[in-house]
Amino acid sequence: MKNSSLLLTLIILLSTSNFVAADSCNQVIEGNDMLQFNLKEMVVSSSCSEITVTLKHTGAMPANVMGHNWVLTNTADFMPVATAGGGAGLGNNYVPVNDARVIAASAVIGGGAETSVTFSGALLSVGGDYTFFCSFPGHYMIMKGSFVVRD
Repeated sequence: MKNSSLLLTLIILLSTSNFVAADSCNQVIEGNDMLQFNLKEMVVSSSCSEITVTLKHTGAMPANVMGHNWVLTNTADFMPVATAGGGAGLGNNYVPVNDARVIAASAVIGGGAETSVTFSGALLSVGGDYTFFCSFPGHYMIMKGSFVVRD
């Protein structure tokens, strides 16, 4: 009984602390045909020299109809980059070409596909204000979340 109480206490402490898993440098997020990411927040460690985000499209619709990508910007740049993405077109993954405000961006994928993007952790700072989103036209209004860097 004592061991189970200790285990329960440890689980509670870890779930309520600022604990960042050792594998936080590798993130997985899913998008579906209902314009939803399965995460509203992603957390990485400041010790990550590189960060890899894998996007899985769990839906069935093709990329030109219900495509998703994963884009990261400073929160202040989120809306300007998202709206500029529409003009970039599907051929550019709905991401403005050579836009310095884009920290990282994946390819646009359709249902059943998977893609990854790897970027330098040095581009981020603890306490920075970052937003991830899907830049497919109109999706960014719903498909977005916070990207957090912790010590």
